[in-house]
Amino acid sequence: MEEQSYEQMNGIALAYMGDAIYEVYIREHLLNKGITKPTKLHHRATHYVSAKAQAFLIEKMQEEDIMAPLEEDYFRRGRNAKSHTSAKNTSVLTYRISTGFEALFGYLFLSGQTERLEQLTRWCITTVEREKK
Repeated sequence: MEEQSYEQMNGIALAYMGDAIYEVYIREHLLNKGITKPTKLHHRATHYVSAKAQAFLIEKMQEEDIMAPLEEDYFRRGRNAKSHTSAKNTSVLTYRISTGFEALFGYLFLSGQTERLEQLTRWCITTVEREKK
């Protein structure tokens, strides 16, 4: 089987990977905080991984100018990708922005930028938790 480079990947494929990676980091964070009951873990994780939360985080990243130009490019690639699924619990715009967020995380993971991925995830966790207060 031929390995495909992340540079040529469709934004939706990057988002698919980024969604999984981001959720693993979030669930690890919550487990480390002692949240181990599955229902509570799932409910708490949605505060971080929902389309609405991810769109909010992108807005904050852009306000604070924390994305590198190449990261912005991968965000836009995901945001502009044509998805064959529809937004279920949010607007189409919010869904598209969250797809861009996930594509950014997919890019960071597939390009081996683990340190940056962890740094950005910590920033996201801190930002979401600061907004909950």
